[in-house]
Amino acid sequence: MKKYIFSFLLLNLFPLLVQAQNKPEMADLMRSNGKIYVVVAVLALVFLGIAAFLLYIEKKVNKIDPKN
Repeated sequence: MKKYIFSFLLLNLFPLLVQAQNKPEMADLMRSNGKIYVVVAVLALVFLGIAAFLLYIEKKVNKIDPKN
């Protein structure tokens, strides 16, 4: 029953999601002001921070339990 409710809601909300993609005004505004590069830089830093943290944790786990 839950599967049908989820499918029903997804199919009813899909036109709203598609309609929202027609006008990327905010992206155009940020690109024209040069702020889009700040957003990309912040996202890249967050991604690199998460990747570095995962590598750090992996090294600590391998020190505790080296099965390689």
